[in-house]
Amino acid sequence: MPFALPAGFRHLPGFFALEDQKALLEEIRAIVAQAPLYQPAMPRTGKPLSVRMTNCGALGWVTDKDNGYRYQPHHPLTNEPWPAIPQRLLDLWNELADYPHEPQACLVNFYTADARMGLHQDRDETDLQAPVLSVSLGDTCLFRVGGTSRKDATGSFKLASGDVVVLGGQSRLAFHGVDRIYPGTSTLLKNGGRINLTLRRVTAG
Repeated sequence: MPFALPAGFRHLPGFFALEDQKALLEEIRAIVAQAPLYQPAMPRTGKPLSVRMTNCGALGWVTDKDNGYRYQPHHPLTNEPWPAIPQRLLDLWNELADYPHEPQACLVNFYTADARMGLHQDRDETDLQAPVLSVSLGDTCLFRVGGTSRKDATGSFKLASGDVVVLGGQSRLAFHGVDRIYPGTSTLLKNGGRINLTLRRVTAG
């Protein structure tokens, strides 16, 4: 039986044209210059994630051994406030989110060729009515999505540079992850790799 995507899940291939991808990449580089990429770690075990990350927006998602998953208004290493979310991404939210409040956080995850992201739910937010929007830049990845239980069947498909994914409605708490990166599938990033941008609303109202 073919896998059926969860209700409310949307995949918009090639949403950002190449020139828009390049412009967005420059904005992300400016953010990383202010808020450097760092290596997050799993709660309790302290095992480092295979992605490096940073954030922009009023709040940023962080994780470490001692304090676990959380949102905070400052970079964990520099203690400086996160840079603002680029207007280009706010416009994306206003176009696709169908939600009355703007995002408060944009996670910036950088995947090297051997990086992965295990199946997980985005549930550290108090507002679970707002969708999660995801933008892919750079090398193609194999993206996996399932249901709201870890035991549910999953399906996978490729996300290419410029693609946008929306997890809304019943899919808001769908388990999802990145199985692998396909090196050399994009020339957007000079040295290869993939950047994933994830827009989230954290608090209600």
